[in-house]
Amino acid sequence: MFRDDQATSIMIEQFLERASLRCKDVNPVRVLRARVFQIGEANVLIRAATMLKTQKYFFGINYITLEEIANLENPYIAFICGSIENTLIIPAQLFFSFISELSHDRNGEYKINIDKELNIVLRGRNNRLKCVEFHNTWDAFLNPLLAEKPKITAEESIHALLQGRLIEIGNIRGYKTFCPDKSKIFNKKRLSDFTTVENCPRLEFAEYDVLRKIDVLWFTEKRDNLIPEYAFEVELSTGTWSGVGRLATLIDYRHVKMYVISNDIKKYKQVMHSFADYSTRYNHVLIDSLGELYSAELNLKKLRYDIGI
Repeated sequence: MFRDDQATSIMIEQFLERASLRCKDVNPVRVLRARVFQIGEANVLIRAATMLKTQKYFFGINYITLEEIANLENPYIAFICGSIENTLIIPAQLFFSFISELSHDRNGEYKINIDKELNIVLRGRNNRLKCVEFHNTWDAFLNPLLAEKPKITAEESIHALLQGRLIEIGNIRGYKTFCPDKSKIFNKKRLSDFTTVENCPRLEFAEYDVLRKIDVLWFTEKRDNLIPEYAFEVELSTGTWSGVGRLATLIDYRHVKMYVISNDIKKYKQVMHSFADYSTRYNHVLIDSLGELYSAELNLKKLRYDIGI
């Protein structure tokens, strides 16, 4: 008899094997720690569960993970319910449209129950999201994207998502925020819809053409001036040198806190070793740690609103 964790791992392996029979390209999305795979033309978050005594399948998914898959191109969520013969392959955007009707805890963990008829249980008596049309719809992964729409890689999507999270944190804390990538999309909106500074200000001791390309900047406003306080570079696949180099234009502003966001701590340390004279000016943050901070900031914002303090 398999333990639940063994059983779910086996079901996920079986899912990937079946997907590979239909799609030649099945690859993990390595910029994410969740079980997300690029399958054909789709990006798929895979979850598996065995039936509980309540005659339901239970899936717990954190809001941070849901937001990450939502920001990928052509996203789906695959819920394997006891067997790959009972798999729901649901377009993520449709699923997210019902997210307010799912129960969740204060930490942003959504409690997803699927009944034995393979319908998602929503809040309210006998309220269900009927999912029969998504039962074993393996061909969904083969649907081509619109030809006129440029294809966006997972790295590009997650880069914009991390920029969006940094902007949101800055806004919550009361900073003025700037990002050069105004047309990139975060949670169905352009990044420019979140920033509060349209044009990067010129600073006396920073090279403007470099400054305005830094991924995210936070400023405080004093009289009619914007004073830089925080600067962030997100590094997923382009290496760490370029980000450190852009941040270096702020090196003469000793109060500015500079951060590199990446999962490659080894590469970061190598770059800092070569940049030893200024290494104490830089800070490294893991992508997951940024996600935890972002979630905490959102929860605190909501809590403050709810209690009125």
